Amino acid sequence: MADWREEALRDHLQRSREALMRACEDRAFTASILAIADAMTSALRNGGKVLLAGNGGSAADAQHIAAELVVRLKLNRDALPAIALTTDSSVLTAIGNDFGFDHLFERQVRALGRQGDILIAISTSGRSANILKALAAARELHVTTIGFTGCGDGLKDLCDLMLAAPADRTDLIQQIHITAAHAICDIVERALFGHPTGP
Repeated sequence: MADWREEALRDHLQRSREALMRACEDRAFTASILAIADAMTSALRNGGKVLLAGNGGSAADAQHIAAELVVRLKLNRDALPAIALTTDSSVLTAIGNDFGFDHLFERQVRALGRQGDILIAISTSGRSANILKALAAARELHVTTIGFTGCGDGLKDLCDLMLAAPADRTDLIQQIHITAAHAICDIVERALFGHPTGP
């Protein structure tokens, strides 16, 4: 009898592979990646910055993407301005205490967002109240809004661009998000700092 752990591992890897293949073959999804990369390239070239927000695993993804931009993905190049709105414990706890958790990112967008900037708002469900409020605030400030989500369309009305992972499980959606984010950062780097040879 097979070890249940091996079965669980194989099931997870197979589901991951299938989800990534669906994403790879989904023309709308790959077109979204290119459109997002172009929007970020334009914003950064014109002096804008990238703000990122998410909860839980999506908070970690926001920080991960910010690090790729500020530090580097593949190229040794100048730093790019990106701020994860998930990291300042004093700001987060003050907003949560004084205004409520739903305003966690909205308040920071109002403080830091300017026309010409980009907000990447990550919600696998598309229903996170603090993400929806952040997107609404960004719209008021004429910040370009980009939503990373799953199969639902909860963010659609508040986003200029959407990356909808073709999956319905949170873990698979998050895997697709970070894979797509690496592709986006790679394209942005190449567009702004040259096209290196090789993969």
